[in-house]
Amino acid sequence: MRNVVLLTIDTLRRDMLGCYGGGSLTPFIDSIQNRSVRFDQAHSTGPYTRAAFTGILTSSYYLEYGRQRELSPSRVLISEVLKRSGIVTAGFHSNPHLSDYLGWNRGWDVFYDSMEEEVDPKVPYIKAKRINRKIDAWLSFNAGSGVYKPFFLWVHYMDIHEPYIPEKKYIDLADGSIRLGEEEMFELFQNVLLPRDVSNQRNIEILKKLYSAHVREMDESVKDFFGILEKWNVLKDSWIILTADHGDEFGEHGGLSHDGKMYSELVHVPLILHEPTRENGEVCSTLVSTLDIAPTILYLLGLNPPKAFQGDSLLPLENYPLKGVFGEALDKHGSNEKGEEKEIHYYREGDFKIVYRERDDAWELYDLKADPKEKNNIIDTSPTAEDLKQKVRPRVKRYQGSCS
Repeated sequence: MRNVVLLTIDTLRRDMLGCYGGGSLTPFIDSIQNRSVRFDQAHSTGPYTRAAFTGILTSSYYLEYGRQRELSPSRVLISEVLKRSGIVTAGFHSNPHLSDYLGWNRGWDVFYDSMEEEVDPKVPYIKAKRINRKIDAWLSFNAGSGVYKPFFLWVHYMDIHEPYIPEKKYIDLADGSIRLGEEEMFELFQNVLLPRDVSNQRNIEILKKLYSAHVREMDESVKDFFGILEKWNVLKDSWIILTADHGDEFGEHGGLSHDGKMYSELVHVPLILHEPTRENGEVCSTLVSTLDIAPTILYLLGLNPPKAFQGDSLLPLENYPLKGVFGEALDKHGSNEKGEEKEIHYYREGDFKIVYRERDDAWELYDLKADPKEKNNIIDTSPTAEDLKQKVRPRVKRYQGSCS
């Protein structure tokens, strides 16, 4: 009997994890690497939740069915495929963009989205500790007897997400130099982060340190979650996929938070496949997409993907096709005078990443090997530019016409 657990962490930057070279903020996640496959070149299908989760849970792109706020009924959720196959499905999260109200509650035997819960403006979501308690109760009911049907469990944590007001103990663990009260932290959120004010580098540094404290807190919640799986004797029989929908920006490209941009701090995400019975850790440097997560879940459970899924199973590793990865979104922040959101697309192939912004009808191209921070736009000098443009053009305005 095997289960699959998908643990997604909102706004988690890849470079904050120790196993990706990010220091000591994530001791537990780092400790499971010897029984995991770590994907070093995983990319999200978008830079914010709505654009990213269509890739993760429906193996399709954000604009594939037009510009719809709600989840299109034409999309196929992984939960729907699994439930039809007799797999028990459960989802626990507190992100309003993934709520029942917006169409994400399809194919779930249990679906908790927290939308009826009271929250505080300083912590506008249900935190991981409470999510974990609900999972504990669910496993008690479903697996407490030791006899249970195989399940797919999706868990999503919001704890790293702004407004960055971590508890003092996590601030001390991440960076003891910060001496701010809750009101001061909330003021930074209101006066610096919300208006995307990057004029004061010191403020940006403080925001990133507060974010780091949340990363440390999140790692502890992940450890507790693994403990709950072990408590109910299901850990040893479960594959666990850990990833992020997107990252967060701290001034790298002139902004904050996670808006409609396609730079690495937002779309180059962590992706770890953990198997408790695995004997050795492995690192995969192949370019992969979060579009591939849903097909991988089906592979692990011995099921075939529906035609609507556009990704490929990550396993077996040796059979994964070498290909480029796409992402798309709307530039949801900084709209023009009419408030119209324009498309933004990226495509990465090998070490080259091209970005197209409909608003400016502008292209950017980066050689990530020579320029990992994406500061030197070589669109006018690179011999690969035209070929990469041809990969992106058919995707732009594909429901409204073609890209010039």
